[in-house]
Amino acid sequence: MPDHLNIRVYYEDTDTGGVVYYANYLKFFERARTEWLRRLGVNQSELAAREQLIFVVKDVELHYRKPARLDDLLVVHSAIARLGPASIRFRQSVMRGGELLCEGVIQVCCVRAQDHRPAAFTRELRSILEKAKN
Repeated sequence: MPDHLNIRVYYEDTDTGGVVYYANYLKFFERARTEWLRRLGVNQSELAAREQLIFVVKDVELHYRKPARLDDLLVVHSAIARLGPASIRFRQSVMRGGELLCEGVIQVCCVRAQDHRPAAFTRELRSILEKAKN
């Protein structure tokens, strides 16, 4: 199962100096997690409609190492660092070739759509995530 997403840097991702704007790494990480889950068979729209469960970001820790620039081809890696009863701690990184540009730990919680209170993963979802973690 691929744990990465290729992303090209466009003008909209950069500041006036042609460097990726720091907050856009969060968007890159979000896209990578979403596509990774989709490849596992977890469609977040369907999860919300069928189970009334959604994922929300609870905590983010980022470390910027080197700048990404306009037209760079980036590879965003995603892995589960920890799986709790209602949360996932992802370890993610952005690479350009063999260079580490940014790394982060993002905690995502599962909550009920109607009141945003924590909700345990369904048995099926937990099974999918456990397999992906190993």
